[in-house]
Amino acid sequence: MDNALTKKILITLGFLFAYRVLAYIPVPGVDLDMIKSFFDQNSNTGLGMANMFSGGAVKRFSVISLGVMPYITASIVMELLAATFPALGQMKKERDGMQKYMQIIRYFTIFITVVQAAGVSIGLRSLGNNGEAILINPLTFTIIATFSMLTGTMLLMWIGEQITQKGIGNGISLIIFAGIVSGIPRAISNTVESVNAGTMSFLSVLAILAIIIVTILTIIYVELGERRVPISYSRKTIMQNQNKKVMNYIPVRVNISGVIPPIFASAILMFPLTILRSSTNPILTQISDILTPGGVVFNVLMFLLIIFFAFFYASIQFNAKDIADNLKRQGGFIPGVRPGEHTKEFLNEVASRLTATGAIYLGIISTIPFIFINGLGASFYFGGTSVLIIVQVALDTMRKIEAQRTMSQYEVLGNVGL
Repeated sequence: MDNALTKKILITLGFLFAYRVLAYIPVPGVDLDMIKSFFDQNSNTGLGMANMFSGGAVKRFSVISLGVMPYITASIVMELLAATFPALGQMKKERDGMQKYMQIIRYFTIFITVVQAAGVSIGLRSLGNNGEAILINPLTFTIIATFSMLTGTMLLMWIGEQITQKGIGNGISLIIFAGIVSGIPRAISNTVESVNAGTMSFLSVLAILAIIIVTILTIIYVELGERRVPISYSRKTIMQNQNKKVMNYIPVRVNISGVIPPIFASAILMFPLTILRSSTNPILTQISDILTPGGVVFNVLMFLLIIFFAFFYASIQFNAKDIADNLKRQGGFIPGVRPGEHTKEFLNEVASRLTATGAIYLGIISTIPFIFINGLGASFYFGGTSVLIIVQVALDTMRKIEAQRTMSQYEVLGNVGL
């Protein structure tokens, strides 16, 4: 392993360690024992889901309790606006425009963080005796908590950007990955304690393990699957590139949109839940209970949102027109398909079919495992979304490490010659 790659890996691990340290720094002015007791009673609900994505920070009411969800929500809104308004979409494609685009996302993240942090802090007042059992000083707590969590979220954004620029992999994805993985030892410990206490049977544990293994194998199988569209080149092109490796197919992944749709769907559903839980209005409280993860309404909404974001994000990721134009420029064509507009239509048709399959797969993976495991009485939150994120981020990181190693080998060959 070369020094540059080692340095990037160490930088990534260092920033992830800093993230885990932040997860143990609580917001001033709360009774942590009462918070822990409350979350233990709601470990398999929406709070458990939020706690999982934050790496246990919610349960400790850390300064990074909101995690990167405000940033993801802001990114969703900007992606939708960029797809709606051509000027904003053009800004995103330009180098200087991209910097302005990211700056807008940061400002919008601050707004969402303030709203969510205020909602959470106000919601805590409804616990205990008007909040006195939870909040040491309810009068000033809202302001302190809002600024503390805003600072924590901004730090997470900075850590994510530093990992992306100086480390290996996507920083935001790795932060979510680290948060989920950090909860695995605790989940195993809780399960063992439940079996020893007799509240969960050994057969239930075996069934949970079977569901987890099947989920992981299904994700790996589908994520590595792709449709290879064959390409042929003119004799002139082949002669010109006889000493170069020319790709003879276009790889189109089954899951074009990746892990983004479940994350976007989770962020969209968790945002109104945070606001609704801060209200004492009976009607809003009832709506909040209906939207609790695990319920029929939540799972249906989750499934539909995943389908929508899968098609939406795939349309952004897969640009059939650019691929068709590049093929025509390079003298390549798909056998049986005329270059240009016909190639574009053919690729769009292929991508649409694969996206439909991938969207249904994402919807099923993100909802069904949680329903089964929750029904078996698991003492922790487990959803296919969490496993999907772990597998996707691990595969993506390994690809980038391999690409970095290959690039280093080419640099060495370029320096020393053959």
